[in-house]
Amino acid sequence: MGSLSPWHLLIVAGVLLVLFGGRGKLSGIMGDAAKGIRAFREGLKDDHGETPPPPAAQPAPPLPAATAEKDSIVR
Repeated sequence: MGSLSPWHLLIVAGVLLVLFGGRGKLSGIMGDAAKGIRAFREGLKDDHGETPPPPAAQPAPPLPAATAEKDSIVR
């Protein structure tokens, strides 16, 4: 149980081959991740400048005199 079986060694070899084998797959993956993060940050910068300011709040219309008296009694 404490030693590595042939299956363990094959799995470790497979992981190492995927990460470091070929033409630098790990560096290619990290480069793609960096490009994605850079694009995300550019998108965040662009959104702040293009959004229009929210419209100004409009005051509520005044209540008729009869309704205002009823509301003040209920409260």
